[in-house]
Amino acid sequence: MAFYSSDRRAPSPSSSVTAAERGHRPSFPTVEDGEYDRSTPPLITWRVFTMGILVSMGGLIFGYDTGEISGFLTMKNFLQEFGTYDPSTGMYTFSDVRSGLIVAMLSIGTLIGALIAAPIANAVGRRLSISFWCLIFMIGLIIQIATPSGKWYEIVVGRCVAGLGVGALSIMVPLFQSETTPAHIRGAIVCAYQLFITLGILFAYIINYGTNTIDGPAAWRIVMGIGFIWAAILGLGILMFPESPKYAYSRGRTEEAKQTMTKMLGVSDNHYKVAKELREMKDKLEAESAGNHAWYEVFTGPRMAYRTWLGIALQASQQLTGANFFFYYGTSIFTATGLSDSYVTSIILGTINVAFTFPGLYFVERFGRRPCLVMGGIWMSVCFVIFASVGHFALDQVDPTNTPKAGAAMIVFACLFIVAYASTWGPMVWTVTSELFPQRYRATSMSITTASNWIWNFLIAFFTPFITSDIDYLYGYVFAGCCLGASAIVYFFLLESAGRSLEEVDTMYITHVSPRASAKWQASEAEDFGESVQGDRGNRRKEG
Repeated sequence: MAFYSSDRRAPSPSSSVTAAERGHRPSFPTVEDGEYDRSTPPLITWRVFTMGILVSMGGLIFGYDTGEISGFLTMKNFLQEFGTYDPSTGMYTFSDVRSGLIVAMLSIGTLIGALIAAPIANAVGRRLSISFWCLIFMIGLIIQIATPSGKWYEIVVGRCVAGLGVGALSIMVPLFQSETTPAHIRGAIVCAYQLFITLGILFAYIINYGTNTIDGPAAWRIVMGIGFIWAAILGLGILMFPESPKYAYSRGRTEEAKQTMTKMLGVSDNHYKVAKELREMKDKLEAESAGNHAWYEVFTGPRMAYRTWLGIALQASQQLTGANFFFYYGTSIFTATGLSDSYVTSIILGTINVAFTFPGLYFVERFGRRPCLVMGGIWMSVCFVIFASVGHFALDQVDPTNTPKAGAAMIVFACLFIVAYASTWGPMVWTVTSELFPQRYRATSMSITTASNWIWNFLIAFFTPFITSDIDYLYGYVFAGCCLGASAIVYFFLLESAGRSLEEVDTMYITHVSPRASAKWQASEAEDFGESVQGDRGNRRKEG
């Protein structure tokens, strides 16, 4: 049962809408007609709030899987089941290769899932795609839970299959949110995806702490089994929502798109904002539908190479901030600083991660995307320099209990790093990359850019044990440099998109608006109402 009824005509059998279908779309009145309801829409409607919470469960799935594996690596029974016995110490351990594979093979699955999500989403729609990928994730969980003792490679296979679902959902959730949410609240709603990632990590830390003392495989199987709950809520719950209005419109279902936008905005069906965005969608779609389009136009389309490479760089930079250095190997890292219970420290870090993602939901709309990302990158860089310097030069790595102040300082700056990451680069990268692209290329481009996130996720997860074995905490200097580079990328290349429709953002990139002047860019009234993007591009460049 949907939240409201709407015209749900079958999609066009072709991947693009025919000229005849475009001709049947209504001609929206011009602004001079004065026929609009111009009342101020509510800040957020209950439908947008409910959609934001439910769809963000995709982030909970991602975060929970990330957090649980950190605890498994030091969990007694998991080590006994899948580790190697060392007779010299009388303990079970993981080799660098085995621990790297168990952690990182999720990322191989996510990379594949991210790349194949777009064609499925374009073929069957956003809603059904999300439900399908939840099912795939649950199959991966079944494989892992059913793994017998000693068969560690089956855990690896199960994590790879589960990764297919996680990777695809990392595309579909921000995509659905950005296409469905009103512009004035879009940044905060898409950032909620990252908020739920942090909640998932924290939930996993807490549950790991609770099951850690269980004697037997239930210690880790219970943790894995709880993952079914998040996938079932999202997979079934999404079917109660309407299709993304932009996807519905691109398939010729104009009335359905209009009704969805009206309900999400909480306004009458002749409201100015609804008519404005429908007109923009109509004009952009007509421009994009002219001629045949191949997949590689995500690099050759209007200003698409710039945007695609920018998206790739931003998603890679989110990983190269080094956040997952703490999230994947948190318990191992803080055991090395001399803490008696590293699970507790992980819970503290997870709590900070959740708490400071909430300010990010406010910052993204109040201060804009660019200032937050630039300052966040600088802040994280400083934290990593101090963390790495103390760890390498002040901490007694043979017996950390001899240098308790150094260990405490490392914990403090790890926490300060998480504060910056959680309120800026954690949530906002998902927002800005979901806003970069026009409708025709959005799903494919987001697949490619998010794939770069998962490639670096894998590389960091797999090689971190080897690198830290050789250079210990000096590894932090690498991440410090990457954080500064990420700030530079945002400052010189990313346009400010806060409060703008996706069609306006597209126009800004096409007309070569300067990134440093983009916050001041204003569309004319004619542009606001979707004047043709084909014949008038040369006269619509704004630099401030």
